[in-house]
Amino acid sequence: MDQTSSTMKTVHITVTNGYDLKGFKGDTPVTFVRAEFNQAVLGDSSKITVSPEGTAKYNFTSNIDLSTDGGITLDDLAHKPLFLTVTEVLPKEKKQKDEKTLILGQAVVDLLPLLQGEDSFETTVPLHPVPGSPLETPLPGSKQCSLDVKVFVAEPLLSPAQVSASNLLKVTLEAAYSVPESFIPVGPQQNYMVGLQVPSVGEKDYTMIFKNGTLKLGGEKEPVPRPKKWPIANILAPGASNIPDEFIVGGPYEEEEGELNHPEDREFRNQAECSKKRIVWDLESRYFLHPLAVASLQKRIADCRLWPVEITRVPSIVMPKAKPGKLEKIDDENQLSFHGVAYVNMVPLLYPGVKKIRGAFHVYPYLDGTVFEKTKCLFSLFRDTGHHLVQNNKTGGLNSPLSKPFSKNLKEEKLSKDKDLEGRPRLGELQAPSIKSQSSDTPLESEVPLSHNLEGQQYIEAGTYIVLEIQLDKALVPKRMPEELARRVKEMIPPRPPLTRRTGGAQKAVSDYHTQIKSISRAILNEYHRMFGKQGPKLESDIDNETMEEQKCQLNYELNCSGKYFAFKEQLKHAVVKIVREKYLKTTAFESQEELQTFISELYVFLVDQMHVALNQAIPDDVPSSTSTIQTSSEQLRLFAFEAEVNEKFEIAAMYYEERLVREPQNLENWLDYGAFCLLTEDNIKAQECFRKALSLNESHVDSLLLCGVLAVLLENYDQAEIFFEDATCLEPTNVIAWTLLGLFYEIQKNDIRMEMAFHEAFKQLQAQTLQTKLKSTVTTENVEEGVKVEPSFGPWGVLQESSTVIKTEGLSGMRAGSSHLLSQSSHLLSPHGNMDLHPQPQGVNTALSSLDEFLEEPSKARSESQEPITGQPLESSLAQKSSNALLKELTTKKETSKCQDSSAFFPPPQQVIPQPPVTIFMETIRFLMKVNAVQFVHRVLAHELLCPQGGPSCEYYLVLAQTHLLKKDFAKTEEYLQQAAQMDYLNPNVWGVKGHLYFLSGNHAEAKECYERTISFVVDASEMHFIFLRLGHIYLEEKAYENAKRTYMQACKRSPSCLTWLGLGIACYRLEELTEAEDALSEANALNNCNAEVWAYLALVCLKVGRQLEAEQAYKYTVKLKLKDQALLEEIHAVQEMVGFGNPSF
Repeated sequence: MDQTSSTMKTVHITVTNGYDLKGFKGDTPVTFVRAEFNQAVLGDSSKITVSPEGTAKYNFTSNIDLSTDGGITLDDLAHKPLFLTVTEVLPKEKKQKDEKTLILGQAVVDLLPLLQGEDSFETTVPLHPVPGSPLETPLPGSKQCSLDVKVFVAEPLLSPAQVSASNLLKVTLEAAYSVPESFIPVGPQQNYMVGLQVPSVGEKDYTMIFKNGTLKLGGEKEPVPRPKKWPIANILAPGASNIPDEFIVGGPYEEEEGELNHPEDREFRNQAECSKKRIVWDLESRYFLHPLAVASLQKRIADCRLWPVEITRVPSIVMPKAKPGKLEKIDDENQLSFHGVAYVNMVPLLYPGVKKIRGAFHVYPYLDGTVFEKTKCLFSLFRDTGHHLVQNNKTGGLNSPLSKPFSKNLKEEKLSKDKDLEGRPRLGELQAPSIKSQSSDTPLESEVPLSHNLEGQQYIEAGTYIVLEIQLDKALVPKRMPEELARRVKEMIPPRPPLTRRTGGAQKAVSDYHTQIKSISRAILNEYHRMFGKQGPKLESDIDNETMEEQKCQLNYELNCSGKYFAFKEQLKHAVVKIVREKYLKTTAFESQEELQTFISELYVFLVDQMHVALNQAIPDDVPSSTSTIQTSSEQLRLFAFEAEVNEKFEIAAMYYEERLVREPQNLENWLDYGAFCLLTEDNIKAQECFRKALSLNESHVDSLLLCGVLAVLLENYDQAEIFFEDATCLEPTNVIAWTLLGLFYEIQKNDIRMEMAFHEAFKQLQAQTLQTKLKSTVTTENVEEGVKVEPSFGPWGVLQESSTVIKTEGLSGMRAGSSHLLSQSSHLLSPHGNMDLHPQPQGVNTALSSLDEFLEEPSKARSESQEPITGQPLESSLAQKSSNALLKELTTKKETSKCQDSSAFFPPPQQVIPQPPVTIFMETIRFLMKVNAVQFVHRVLAHELLCPQGGPSCEYYLVLAQTHLLKKDFAKTEEYLQQAAQMDYLNPNVWGVKGHLYFLSGNHAEAKECYERTISFVVDASEMHFIFLRLGHIYLEEKAYENAKRTYMQACKRSPSCLTWLGLGIACYRLEELTEAEDALSEANALNNCNAEVWAYLALVCLKVGRQLEAEQAYKYTVKLKLKDQALLEEIHAVQEMVGFGNPSF
């Protein structure tokens, strides 16, 4: 084995003092300390008499010489402890030639700190009593016996660079559970052994063998925590076999990396680890990995994902030798029994930051062909090295590394084995080949059939598994620290503080002018009060004109005489100059006197108007204004933008998104919405800017990080993408989507190991969330039984409020959102194409529907095309809008018959729910990507969903495919996938809703009506009901089924009121000659958006019918101004105008 240093170094161990000692005879026994290492005695101390207090000062120093040529190596320091044995020297009796000694106890010193860069350390180690020692019963009030030990070297054994590049491998074998029933504690004593090989430097492999397992019958679970033990036999004191500060702590099965970590394995493992037979080792073996060995270990894991861990049973009785110098020929097959193997997946050690693998692994019969196929290993540790030699090895612990050149030809290996039977070499000469991947295509000469390993077959029948832990001191692949990731993100996207408002500008100049006017008016008012008193008449009618003129003259005289008038002009001069410069941009001299006079006249008019504005602010009128301004909220603008987006009015949609940004530039949700819109329009550069702006507002926002990573991948900035995805997983380690997207990124990079790591972590987090969902299943069941229906709502980022879910049942417990949850996140992709004749006009969300809580608490945020309301002349008081609450109450009260209110439409009869397949990590990611319009990623994730063992073709899978093809206007493919989705779940309302959109966009309104009617008849709503009601109502209007149209639009108004819903209701009422209700509904639509030409057109018709000329002319004026495109409607207005004789001022 190559060592790090070629020079010999010496380790000095000094035992200074012993405490709380006592002997077999007397209170002051004579004792000495013996130091042993690697089964060699380093030396004995002088004989020291223990004081009456139990203290002994030994001051004994021994040395360990390290060498590279067959002596003690650094690896020996790693896995072998130093034993300090305290022995009592009894007084000589008569006629006794030699002194008699009795061992009191044994202490263990772990020399591992020397391999961690330290050159010295001091410790107090307990002195463990041997059986029968008087130290087993300490004196009253005394502590456990102990020794003070100092360990030091002249210089560190490893330099800092060597410490950083090296590593320490620890393998802990806990137990084998559910062993075959043929394992019985009576009869010949058996040695239960487990072994594996670890790659080292060069052609040699390091062999780890765990021996002397204890067979237990079960009945109770092994306690935790319990100490780990040294893999060394013949330790005198039982307590000395425990490794200091090393314990087996166990843990949840779900957090393990083995094969039995699934929920369905829990019951079996609980039974096996409590009541069935088991073999317990609790041994920890160590191996010091030099820098070259670390690289070899990484390469070996990358080449061979599965490593064989062999298990066997051999008799403890050794057969005698036939002749001196020769070993008796022993039938290996008879001695080696119950030969099994477990396959340990070592790949997790190549995951970033992973230092430990712990888990339960099935034991299978050892068959050469199967082992070679899985591990590329042609060598059996026990069978090919001679297990009886291993057992007879007197080292008592881990054997020295066995190495054997790998034989490419199995016949050569067989010949060497035959020679070995005649004269076996010493154990040290045996060499074990590595388990590294072999490129040789040489087939196995003969594979042992399963019938030849009947004993190994019992492992499968009993369900035997071993619990193993493999741990490294440092991760093979370092993981970026969260601080580093945050720093890198800040470097790419520095935080952007909010912009400070400018103190100058035209607005500030006018504001300063108002301030000066108010100040001067207060000064003049104070002067008036000083001259005429404050108790004068308050009403202007109480003062005659003559008195008022006299007071004005006296006030002007006083102001001029006192100089205050001049002071007021000087006070106002600076504000006027700022208005000239900032508002009128006049900074140079005028070219002519006429130009100067014109400007002065214009300025005078402006200053007088602004003076009145300031005076009205200072002295407000007592009469409030009769007009009210309705401000559109951010959510309404979002709805308008989404409506325009769905109907491919992208310029209008962009205008609304930008308006939201202007109003609330510090709201990251606005930036994310705009970025998702840019993704839909394939403007990736602008989308990246939006997502990065959102991230600059909140560097811990996970969705922003993920979207920045998605855009970085689309723009092929892979280094930045990795930083974004890793930072997201660090900030929220339980985020399933973050881990899945990281795995997809590694797949693009063709990094299979890290891809597997990310997908595995995502699956584990989804499994944990599923368990939490099952715990809450009772509450979910109660909510479903109450029959409450909630409309979908796109809540704040990171929290999706879904309206309706298809309930999934797993057994008799656990309910979860099914396929309908998909469309709630991607409804804006349902029908962005097609020639809609649904009057794509603006809508809004009325926030005052407090009286409709019994229907739906949350308004829909489903978006459809709209336009920003323009500032126009308001209607007269006769057309003033009523509140939505009052209007709906009035409409409901007036029409309570079945003709207007079909209760079955609001509360359909209960319907049986169809169980849905479990949600996978890929479907969760698909929902997220569809919600943000990242369709470019969807097909890649769909491929994983198709191949996922828990996934595969499902109703939701085909729905996503249908949506993606609907975006491309591939109606044939869309219909094909929808038919497959319907075959898998024909009761899914989303299937019929999307099918209705398909037929509507393709122009088949008859089929669309049937699909929409079927959708709203389900007890569970589709994910997006807004456009279903709108389009169904439009079809009813086309068919002149006005009662049905009215009922449909009323449902839409109750669920998610908008301009289009009120407009549809107004049209239906107008066609039914219900003019009052039509006027109320149209007024609501106009209040939400007063730039909709069709709303003004129907308002004009209503006003013409009721005979209000002024309002009719106003409505018609805005109809023409907004350029109504419906020529048939315009001709209808002209016909009514001619019939009533007014309404068109151009006549």
